[in-house]
Amino acid sequence: MSSPDMFSPPINRAMKTLDRSFFQKLVNTSAARIYEPKNISRCRKELTASKDTLPNNRIDPIRPDPDTERAQKGGKCLVLRPEVVHNDRTTWSPKLRDLEQDGTLGVIPFQLHLDYDFFTYSEITSATIPPPENKHDDEIPQGFALAGHVAHLNLRERYWPYKHLIATVLADKNPMVRTVINKLDNVGTENAFRTFQYEVLHGPDDMNVELREQGCTFKFDFAKVYWNTRLHTEHERLCNLFKEGGAICDVMAGVGPFAIPAGKKKCFVWANDLNPESYNSLVDNIRINKVGDFVQSYTTDGAAFIRQSAVDLLQSNHSVDIYPKTKSSRSVPAAQRPGPERRLIQPKSFSHYVMNLPASAITFLPSFIGLYSDVPGMSVDEVKKLFAPHTDQKLPMIHVHCFSTKSDDNVAETKGICEEISRQLQYVITPDTPEVDIYDVRDVAPKKRMFCASFRLPDEVAYRPKQT
Repeated sequence: MSSPDMFSPPINRAMKTLDRSFFQKLVNTSAARIYEPKNISRCRKELTASKDTLPNNRIDPIRPDPDTERAQKGGKCLVLRPEVVHNDRTTWSPKLRDLEQDGTLGVIPFQLHLDYDFFTYSEITSATIPPPENKHDDEIPQGFALAGHVAHLNLRERYWPYKHLIATVLADKNPMVRTVINKLDNVGTENAFRTFQYEVLHGPDDMNVELREQGCTFKFDFAKVYWNTRLHTEHERLCNLFKEGGAICDVMAGVGPFAIPAGKKKCFVWANDLNPESYNSLVDNIRINKVGDFVQSYTTDGAAFIRQSAVDLLQSNHSVDIYPKTKSSRSVPAAQRPGPERRLIQPKSFSHYVMNLPASAITFLPSFIGLYSDVPGMSVDEVKKLFAPHTDQKLPMIHVHCFSTKSDDNVAETKGICEEISRQLQYVITPDTPEVDIYDVRDVAPKKRMFCASFRLPDEVAYRPKQT
């Protein structure tokens, strides 16, 4: 038996309900009996260097002596790799022979007991679930997404008979997980709010989660709002583009994965979501993270919000005083507390629009046509003077998430996304247009990929007269 096989769990393909007691195994190997406790550390170091010890990070090689009397007196032994045979000195390294010859240790037979706690999730599921019939079938599910204490799976039909076993093992092997659920539909196909039907496979039906991302705390009911843990790098990527003091319009803000971290960076954020549950969580997360001076919340249709927020921002006045960081003390009189070190004034236009609704966000782009062509009390020429080349302020960058097909080089996908943007804006945008970036976010399905299309709002679109 090879070394990997020796440490693999017993197999039971008939198991549908987890039986932890089944996973017991005795591994016959050898051990170095250390005669004097003072030599344990030195022997471990020297035998590890000579590659005599058991090369398994999950097993502590130092064990009580199998002899009960010796163990009661504190006797220890060092488990050796399976290739070392206790009564065959030809399998010993020179170092092991030297230590045995000088009386530091003796080499004895040893039985290593492995139980359920030793084996990993992957090993247990592989030992119970039949492998795919052919190599083109999907592999045994290994990955899962985690939202707070909730792990969510999307199991294919062939794994349904094992779903409770899978969920129980997953929870056993991941201390953070209390509840395991299985999605029963595709997010975004059944309703506009991207929520999903689910079944609880393990633990309590408690979907009120709390998690941390980008140094911010988020609380929400996972059953009633949209959250995708796998998008954490995308949240961070876009937030890194935002500059302190800039204005950000988050059109489909959800519970605030872009808006709250941007507020922490002292960006002025107008965050909107049509889902009342998402809006309520957004308001709560603004309070929890103490970003109310910078983040304003709205709940309205995204297309209307794009148009109205641009006009309202032009006509609004808001500033935030920034105080030096000091240890606060209520005992210090107000007159003696330090004043603000600077003041951030909210800009009159947004630097970025974020549209994270990949199934349909690209269809909201017509709302940008004539964005600044009909501002109450201002002519188009007056509005233009607010932007480059008259000032340092440029027209905003638009970041719209979308789905497309999947290929190795994304050339066709990039071209197709630009063509759809052009159709929506009635203005030609190509992959070669300056400041256009079609970013590959992540794989969604075997033939489906999520992208983020970023581009500068063209003058010809922003100032075009609105069609009546």
